[in-house]
Amino acid sequence: MPDGYVSGEVWRLETGATSHVGNVRSQNEDSYLVSTKAGVWAVADGMGGHDAGDLASRTVVEELAGIIAPTSAAQLLADCEARLVSANNRLQSIARQRGGTVIGTTVAALLVFEKFFACVWSGDSRIYRIRGFAIEQISIDHTEAQQLVAEGRLTTAEAQTWPHRNVITRAIGARDRPEIEMISGILEPQDIFIICSDGLTGHVNDLEILALASYNPPQRACDLLVSLTLERGATDNVTVIAVRIGPPSAAQVAMQTGDTWGAASE
Repeated sequence: MPDGYVSGEVWRLETGATSHVGNVRSQNEDSYLVSTKAGVWAVADGMGGHDAGDLASRTVVEELAGIIAPTSAAQLLADCEARLVSANNRLQSIARQRGGTVIGTTVAALLVFEKFFACVWSGDSRIYRIRGFAIEQISIDHTEAQQLVAEGRLTTAEAQTWPHRNVITRAIGARDRPEIEMISGILEPQDIFIICSDGLTGHVNDLEILALASYNPPQRACDLLVSLTLERGATDNVTVIAVRIGPPSAAQVAMQTGDTWGAASE
């Protein structure tokens, strides 16, 4: 799996990624992208219960994989948004050819340029940040359950067991225009970002993610998180990417990695 470094103004980025079909599903509808050179990491989860979820997630990853190394943070964000619009258009076209069936996917993407980061997402695939041994969910789930929590009609605890908690309200390909959300900020040394499909968070809680990601290198952290999910039943496909921020070394400044994208090994 991918494990590489790239240095911008001051940062080195070490990455890991793991994906698995799980213990129940026969097909992996998750796809992922690790493009360290371009500063893009993404997880896409094809919508369960709809046609061609694997096609939908692959389409998003294919589009994002076309992003080249940017010259500014603004260019990187604009390119990402344009690629998601293109993926949405492609999926809408395929849906029309198939008689109007819904073909959609979540997406959660981390963008990094020098000391700047942005998180872009649609759906319930998540982006976490670990900073100072505390974990924070950066993304906000686009689900019916989260919407009811925001309206005060459900508590957070009630939302975890609500019957329709997995019904998403936004997805790439589901509407004429993609509905995405974005948060940006400044990186700090030792930040760790976790990008994952809901196959992980259905079985592993935030404190467990914090512990495994904080005390293991990124690739091992991803492997351990997926292994824990499998031990607990893995009722869905599961995909995890970890990105750790660190100061550059002389050797790592000169290193660059290529792109990696795909779905799970079984």
